[in-house]
Amino acid sequence: MTARLDAFQQRHPAAGFPLGVLYKFLDDHGTYLAAILTYYAFVSLFPLLFLLTTGLGVVLHGNEHLQQQILHSTLSRFPVIGSQLGDPKSLTGNTAGITFSVIVAIYGALGVAQAAQHAMNVAWRVPRNERPNPFKSRARSLLLILTVGLGILATTGLSALSASAEEFGAQIGGGLQALVTIAAVIINAALFLMAFRVATARDVAFREIAPGALLASLLWQGLQIGGTAYVGHVVKNASATNGVFALVLGLLAWMYLAAFLIVICIELNVVRALRLYPRALLTPFTDDVDLTPADEHAYASQAHAERAKGFERVEVHFDDQDEPEHDPEV
Repeated sequence: MTARLDAFQQRHPAAGFPLGVLYKFLDDHGTYLAAILTYYAFVSLFPLLFLLTTGLGVVLHGNEHLQQQILHSTLSRFPVIGSQLGDPKSLTGNTAGITFSVIVAIYGALGVAQAAQHAMNVAWRVPRNERPNPFKSRARSLLLILTVGLGILATTGLSALSASAEEFGAQIGGGLQALVTIAAVIINAALFLMAFRVATARDVAFREIAPGALLASLLWQGLQIGGTAYVGHVVKNASATNGVFALVLGLLAWMYLAAFLIVICIELNVVRALRLYPRALLTPFTDDVDLTPADEHAYASQAHAERAKGFERVEVHFDDQDEPEHDPEV
């Protein structure tokens, strides 16, 4: 049965390609790459929420009409924040708190961008000696934050506002709502395309990263819809104490799922561009397996990616090969 399944998936790309993406994800320890992205995103999130509430307190101060609208919206049910919306002065932070929040938010945002570069370079098998040095990598991280990061935050905010516009007294028809969603998907696809290009030290063509960027945009939009539903139906109906846990755990799970899916999209681009499929069905589980050319290419490139110096030579031997696979960059 195993032999039949293996032969089937190797003959049919519709079965072999998803399996190749999964095995490439496992080869690169994709769950850990997603966990690193989640950690830094989580670190930066709460300082950003503190800055948001501080700005909200400034906007609401002296604006009774807007204050009443927000008091009757979903935001009024948020843990901690909702109970203080009646007195906007309680949302104002002090100078020390704002300064600390800005520093931590910048640290977390830079960490997300650095982790994204690491994930891209691991997935594309960029040798360690060809990856940007600490100064260049952080310059790229700033570029990612100022363009891609702020762009995605903007489209996410607009999508969230359009989804909850009725609670602020605005009426948006179904047709306009669909257009907003389609526009957000297109813009986010362009942003993911830019992120996948900038974050990779390897020179990749747009056609090589376009499928993963489009899929990442669609998945991101789906996660936004799911997150809005979670806040609207779970968080706002929880008690103050339970609401804090629901918000924190929900945000953590949401961010990890987003990071997990984005890493999958990155691996999809790599497997498709480098033809890392079909793989042998049992290759992750045992050495007693006949490796396919895609298996050998995947394992050889993984070893070549560990090259630390330009004058280091890496050779990969397989028992069924007469000649070793040399490092193509040397």
